Amino acid sequence: MWFLWNIFSKGTHMLQCLCGKSLKKNKNPSDPQLKGIVTRLYCRQGYYLQMNTDGSLDGTKDDSSNSSLFNLIPVGLRVVAIQSVKTGLYIAMNGEGHLYTSELFTPECKFKESVFENYYVIYSSMLYRQQESGRAWFLGLNKDGQAMKGNRVKKTKPAAHFLPKPLEVAMYREPSLHDVGETVPKPAVPPSKSTEPAIMNGGKPVSKETKPTT
Repeated sequence: MWFLWNIFSKGTHMLQCLCGKSLKKNKNPSDPQLKGIVTRLYCRQGYYLQMNTDGSLDGTKDDSSNSSLFNLIPVGLRVVAIQSVKTGLYIAMNGEGHLYTSELFTPECKFKESVFENYYVIYSSMLYRQQESGRAWFLGLNKDGQAMKGNRVKKTKPAAHFLPKPLEVAMYREPSLHDVGETVPKPAVPPSKSTEPAIMNGGKPVSKETKPTT
């Protein structure tokens, strides 16, 4: 979100006046230290990215839905974590390119944020890419608003193009980094009814009988 700071440097004071709140300097290391934003991510396909209560990801036309609110948290230079405001889960991409949601913050939850030539923003996995060509894997929605596999999303296509619509500046604690194997991911797309096991975290088969706790 580095490209948004110039906008917010002038808009933060106005935001504070409107909200009646001030962003105080944090002296306690345990206090929030990272300045991020609460935003909606509008895809050029005509949908807002949303995370449903069951942890699935897709798009919605509703520009006021709470399920489309995300915390965009800086976790490195031009690297962000995308966390649902409603569920508290992080968006992640596994070794097969599948998007899923994670209760824990792992390396698969890190996305590089880049500005494309048309001023839309693209989000690519920091961990995975095409082995032969080195092409990045991107967060994307298809024309029907369904989450796509990252290795099928091209950065030149509308599926990968997002326009952040920031609502407020917020302070966050730095997420605790966990190993990928510690997560119990939830599929972005409901498991197939076929006999094949659902491909989940790191491309490892996960039994369909395993259900996330609620």
